[in-house]
Amino acid sequence: MEGLMMDYPLTTNTILEYGNSVYHHKKIISHLPDGTRHEYRFGDMYKRCKRLANALVHKLGITNGNMVGTFAWNHGPHVELYYAISGIGAVCQTINIRLSSHQIEYIINNSEDKVIFVDATLVPLLEKIAPLLETVEYYILLNAPKDFTTTLPNTLHYEDLLAEQSEDFEWPKLNENDACGMCYTSGTTGLPKGVLYSHRSTFLHASTIISPNAGNFSNSDTVLLIVPQFHVMAWGFPYLCLLSGSNMVLPSSHLQPDSIIKILQEEKVTKANGVPTIWLGVYHAMKMNPPKDKLALEEYLVGGSALPKSLIEGFEKDFGIKGVQAWGMTETSPLGTVSRLQPKHAHLSASEKMDIRAKQGLAFPGVELRIVMEDGTLAPTDGKSMGELHIKGAWTIQAYFKTNNSESFTEDGWFKTGDVCTLDEDGYMEIKDRTKDLIKSGGEWISSVALESALMAHPKIKEAAVIAIPDAKWVEKPLALIVLVNQNDEISDGELIEFLSRDFVNYQIPKNYVYVHEVPKTSVGKFDKKEIRRLFAEGVL
Repeated sequence: MEGLMMDYPLTTNTILEYGNSVYHHKKIISHLPDGTRHEYRFGDMYKRCKRLANALVHKLGITNGNMVGTFAWNHGPHVELYYAISGIGAVCQTINIRLSSHQIEYIINNSEDKVIFVDATLVPLLEKIAPLLETVEYYILLNAPKDFTTTLPNTLHYEDLLAEQSEDFEWPKLNENDACGMCYTSGTTGLPKGVLYSHRSTFLHASTIISPNAGNFSNSDTVLLIVPQFHVMAWGFPYLCLLSGSNMVLPSSHLQPDSIIKILQEEKVTKANGVPTIWLGVYHAMKMNPPKDKLALEEYLVGGSALPKSLIEGFEKDFGIKGVQAWGMTETSPLGTVSRLQPKHAHLSASEKMDIRAKQGLAFPGVELRIVMEDGTLAPTDGKSMGELHIKGAWTIQAYFKTNNSESFTEDGWFKTGDVCTLDEDGYMEIKDRTKDLIKSGGEWISSVALESALMAHPKIKEAAVIAIPDAKWVEKPLALIVLVNQNDEISDGELIEFLSRDFVNYQIPKNYVYVHEVPKTSVGKFDKKEIRRLFAEGVL
């Protein structure tokens, strides 16, 4: 027997309509690439989305199921693209601007984008590969002055495109299981793979993340979206801000620590997101030049890689700002877990509480986790037994776009993440490493993540990345790349070995250290272990 409830599709259109109806007065603030600031309301954005929808259909010939690419920074027009493209039944395909030219060419041709919306400052990246793009019919220029020149063919200015159109547009009725957006993986282990999100998965992800046990967003918040809109739809934040009524602040290309601090101060931001390397930079910049007035920032949500305990502690002790560890992947929309304490933890010591908060945390409602050991059996939930993390849920991938990649999925329908993790009796998940980043020295496993977190707790160290290098005796041994807070500081290998010996046994501790000005990063700001391994494939000379 079926329930007697209305058929009310969970689509991105329902998010847009809700934001306009209830929170039309809330703000979208963009700090644009040219340094100007632009502010308007959700209600204004709603009208512009209708104009854009008319332009997509009547001017650009976009129809249901077509792919439309965006090659842009975080700003208001990019948010408009999220809603208008999916609103007409097309797919918003956000292209990672930090990938190689070859990868970008592959993504555009693989997705068969008909139109690409591109920021003026990013046009040179597309000009190089435009002759190789097989399906693109128009390039629409964002934030471009009137006299802007380019070798791209068939260009139109975004504002001119909207000015020609009416605000009168009726959204078509969409199936909530239809595709609305697509992101490609960062391609660290081969060509990028497309992850195709549905309206339903997007709606459920966003509505869950705003809840108190998750991201805890409300209409009292002003949220800074540091995570790029080309990276897993900015973690779903352009959607959850409309659902929660949070003011939205978008920094475009202003992603250096001093720029972020300035935006945090000026806009009185209360919540923010970002990968750990961003917040490491912000923390050290604030330490060197403390803000005169206390920031309004209450907490920052971190994913992408492990948030070092030392950073959580430092931000809270020095500035009263809370770090919240989350976890996810492009394949999980992305957020799958978040680590928050419960009342049962109130009696624990500060150190014990920090141990829990530094874990990746509890699965959200609608998400299931399990740990599978090397022998194929499920790991006990003891917080110690390690295995590969498998996940399934309402916003988790079941197949890649145009790719037969069945080895990423189990026969019973779980996605294999490649993360080596533990689960404790309360359901808190902790990542120990990526399967490909674990170090096996003399038959014993060593966690590069644990070593990195410990090294970054040293007051002289800003960043630390650990990889395996060849060893004649032990097959592999750990090597640590170190970035000092102050390049004029001096620190010896012996000092670091002694520092690590408090928490690690001898075979786990790196004996080789390389001091660099910067650790290579991936396109989304994680440590690029693939590149580091390439640089040190022969070990240390």
